[in-house]
Amino acid sequence: MLAAARQHLPISNSLLGMNTKATLLFSLIFCCLAFTSKAQYSVISGNITDAKSAEPLIGASVRVSSDIGTITDVNGYYELRMPHGDYTVVISYVGYETIRKKISLLPPGESVLLNFELQTASEVLNTVTVTSGKYEKPLGEVTVSLEVLQPGLIESSNKQTLDQAIEKIPGVQVIDGQANIRGGSGYSFGAGSRVLLLQDDIPILQQDVGFPNWFDVPMENVAQIEVVKGAASALYGSAALNGIVNFRTAFAKEKPETKASVFYTHFMNPPEESLKWWDKSAPYSGGLSLTHKQKFDKLDLVLGGAYQNQQPHLKNAYRKFGRFNLNTRYRFTDRLSAGLNANLTSGGNNIFFYWIGRDQAYEEFPGTNSRSDFTRYNIDPYITYFDGSGNRHKLMGRIYSVDNKVSSGRSNASTTAYAEYQFQRQITEWELVATAGLVYSNTKGTAALYGDTTMYSRNLAAYAQLDKKFFDRLNLSVGFRFEENRIDNPGFELSFLTVEPSLEQESNPVWRFGMNYQALDYTFLRASYGQGYRFPTIGEKFIFTDVGGFSVVPNPSLRSETAWSAEIGLKQGFKVSSFEGFLDISAFWTKYMDMMEFNLLRVPDLNILGFQSINIGDTRINGYEISVTGRGNFFGLETQILAGYLNIDPRFLSFDPSPPQGEPTVGQINANNSSSDEDILKYRSRESFKLDIQSKYKRFTLGAAFFYASHQEAIDAIFNLIIPGLQKFREENDTGYRYLNARLSYQASEQIKVSLLMNNVFNTLYILRPGLMEAPRNLTIRVDGSF
Repeated sequence: MLAAARQHLPISNSLLGMNTKATLLFSLIFCCLAFTSKAQYSVISGNITDAKSAEPLIGASVRVSSDIGTITDVNGYYELRMPHGDYTVVISYVGYETIRKKISLLPPGESVLLNFELQTASEVLNTVTVTSGKYEKPLGEVTVSLEVLQPGLIESSNKQTLDQAIEKIPGVQVIDGQANIRGGSGYSFGAGSRVLLLQDDIPILQQDVGFPNWFDVPMENVAQIEVVKGAASALYGSAALNGIVNFRTAFAKEKPETKASVFYTHFMNPPEESLKWWDKSAPYSGGLSLTHKQKFDKLDLVLGGAYQNQQPHLKNAYRKFGRFNLNTRYRFTDRLSAGLNANLTSGGNNIFFYWIGRDQAYEEFPGTNSRSDFTRYNIDPYITYFDGSGNRHKLMGRIYSVDNKVSSGRSNASTTAYAEYQFQRQITEWELVATAGLVYSNTKGTAALYGDTTMYSRNLAAYAQLDKKFFDRLNLSVGFRFEENRIDNPGFELSFLTVEPSLEQESNPVWRFGMNYQALDYTFLRASYGQGYRFPTIGEKFIFTDVGGFSVVPNPSLRSETAWSAEIGLKQGFKVSSFEGFLDISAFWTKYMDMMEFNLLRVPDLNILGFQSINIGDTRINGYEISVTGRGNFFGLETQILAGYLNIDPRFLSFDPSPPQGEPTVGQINANNSSSDEDILKYRSRESFKLDIQSKYKRFTLGAAFFYASHQEAIDAIFNLIIPGLQKFREENDTGYRYLNARLSYQASEQIKVSLLMNNVFNTLYILRPGLMEAPRNLTIRVDGSF
């Protein structure tokens, strides 16, 4: 056997030798093929930055053909492999001028470094927006009505809080802290908002009551404010029934930047001597803010703070608070970045619900004041990662803690934990953007308002949206969201009422569709349809308190409200010499089902008269809006303008003025609680007009702002009875209100600007809601410095 084996050995060695040779031959052929294959391709790479600031542009598009392209990473870097040949490289980024560069015959295997610096596009229609689709898109191409407020206008108008700033936007009104867009909301006693407030795309409403704490938003670090008009629940969830206000903070730039401002406001005498309650020391308001932005290698850092002390025109009223904010971003690699943002606000205030009388409108009616001390903070970690295919993965979180210590047993505290995972894929060759995400939100609320008990609410959601561009002119968008809401009520007892324990859970899907067609170079036609949905807040269902002599009582059976909103619009760009802008015309129709609003009624089985949040049936609001935005040189002056007119027809679909025979119907409740015999929703103005214009000559800038709103035809009828002098004031001022603000600034040096602002120039007496008179003429001096 050994001999036999030895006899076969030469054969085996021979085969082994042949196999080795064959292996080497095949390996050589494979390497040659691989080298040849690789050699057939060329590579271009480089960085794309902002030409002015040298900031890297993340997500810029680099294309050489319809099917070969890529986007830049977090450092603005790109790399593209392509067959050798002649190409035209197209570099584009939202809000910037597109660059086209021809590359002549790249030899196989060659690598070329191409860096590009993009210039900011001058057209207003190219303003970069994010809110409508959770990715950057030019203002002209969005499929919904969207307005953008820039920081320059906010600064020049000395708007210290976000609610003051958005009052400049056409179609937006804030009534006693609650925002409404196109008449979508009335007066809600500080509970339940149909407008979702976002800070950097994350909700920052106080979730247990659905209330926006405007002072928490760091105005000293604003990049821009975006306002979406109409139902936006498909992307952002329950509270976005009427629209969105998205406050976007600014990042550090290549050069360190420090900005500071200080202001002082002096309130002048009112037009009627009887209203003046002060002698020598007139009411005043003052404050300061500071922001520093700087890059440290891979770390971006923003630090900011503000302090305000307001002793306003309302007797015994005050507001003092301080705020500190922090923004960070660290680039670990060219694909991975992470950061932590935080904000802390602490202070106190004293306000009253309604005046003592028409002739003493700046003084409180006894027992209607509310004093509070508050501490609120949010901590926002986030991670952004681009995978090898260019897909963006984003994980965002927020801890939002609220501690409001309020007089008369109205204290409340809540903590909200929010987390969102977002996936986005941009397929450049298909001109398609796919966005999807998962959301988790949980709120723990403890309040004397809820019978000194602790309640929990939870929201789970999944959403998706597709945005596709056809023929380089037609943008189509479709979005879907499915969410589940839950309230865990352990039950509580009041002296007159026992609220049984309950676990309330509800799921609901919502859709949206949008279209934008670029008919001509500066002509955009759009149409959209969106569904809305809002689950009741803990406060709306379970709040109990006493305000000014009447009660606000729980309604555990309160149901969620839904809505749909449809719109068609035209955005027409224009350019006259070096002045450019756009005219926007839109018509809209909104219907709410089972709308929730507070109404005064005798609560069944309790035999008490109180305000209660109830479902008032279906309502309808339709109308049209015209707005103009422009900037540039006008007759040799650097000018900018923002103006808009809104006309709405807000109606109950159940309105019955006949006397109740037994238990009143929803229509009878709506009619009997309204101060108007006509079918019109309460606290809405049918018409409003806003204009802000400013022009610069050398170092001087002169500006003016005009506001008009027609008479609120309907309010809660009971207010005419219990608020002294209210009915008389409304009868004397039944044509609405109009007032004018003016401002003048001087650029003393490159770093220092001094401004004088006079608000309510003609000293107009007006109210936004019953029993609370707005400020008389006042003069502000403000100094801004940048270093």
